[in-house]
Amino acid sequence: MNRADSDVVETAAGARDIRRSLDQILRWQARMMRRRDFIVLFGAAVGSPRVLRAQQATPVIGFLHSASAGPSASRVSAFRQGLRDTGYVEGQNVAVEYRWADNRYEQLPVLASDLIERRVSAIVAGGATNGPLAVKRATSMIPIIFAIGGDPIAGGLISSLNPRSGNVTGTTFFGGHMGPKRLEVLRELVPAATSLALLVNPDNINITKTELIYVAEAARARGMGFHAAYARNEQGLEIAFATLVQERVGALILSTEALFNSRIEQIVSLAARHAIPTIYFEREFVDAGGLISYGASISNSYRQAGNYVGRILNGAKPYELPVVQPTRFDLVINLKTARTLGLAVPRSFLALANEVIE
Repeated sequence: MNRADSDVVETAAGARDIRRSLDQILRWQARMMRRRDFIVLFGAAVGSPRVLRAQQATPVIGFLHSASAGPSASRVSAFRQGLRDTGYVEGQNVAVEYRWADNRYEQLPVLASDLIERRVSAIVAGGATNGPLAVKRATSMIPIIFAIGGDPIAGGLISSLNPRSGNVTGTTFFGGHMGPKRLEVLRELVPAATSLALLVNPDNINITKTELIYVAEAARARGMGFHAAYARNEQGLEIAFATLVQERVGALILSTEALFNSRIEQIVSLAARHAIPTIYFEREFVDAGGLISYGASISNSYRQAGNYVGRILNGAKPYELPVVQPTRFDLVINLKTARTLGLAVPRSFLALANEVIE
């Protein structure tokens, strides 16, 4: 082979080496491109709020109530709906720890401390004002959302319905302030009654004090006799109604109270047995055979509490959420019960009712 031919062979071999080198470089670049794309896509996915939320620990909410679980099922259902309204579903992206005092109010501080020790993200406290007060006394850091019938200002929970600081907010249906209005409803329905009573739970100090004062003053201003009746348990209810009969009370107002809501059947039965016209704070009593109810929707209050929890989990501060008050009050009457009691219901009264149960 002459030199020229050798040069040709070397040139051809060199070209092949160059092509192989170029092919290796291109394959390496392709691998790096795929790896870079994977890193970019993975980083974008991990950085997205949805994936970040999934990677974070599931938040745990505390739910404290002064009553029992069974009678409070509708409140829990409404609370869960409020959570869903803000994108949180119990068992999927939020967990709830429930604590029930079973109407033993002395247990509320213990139950509140237990939830705080579990480092929950927020605590919903419903029923008697005693519950959220127990939580407030135990923590100034964990957000507290109350759902109560009492006055949260008079009860010492907040200083304003539009707080500018603090860890407490919630919803109230101002049950303690509704006593005088319920008295007016009873007077129209039972005009022959010259005296009435207010049935309260003495353990629910805040709402009991407020409602007793308002109803007593309203009764005396209208020349009616007034009696206070007390019951803190099932046996107490039996004794209270027997006392009302002895006192010849013409009508009864039931105080807004979690204990009474857990004893609907018993209370309606006692009112029927002793033929005492009674006005209730919630329509469930009328559905069970009670005479009449006037008040706000308690379920709506718990749904709003769930909504506030979701907003707090999404970054809102309790003091940024004003206390919610009811804007609608419903009058529901059971005509069958009215006839049984011998009451003539005026047409004008029926026209005012939001619902009439035949």
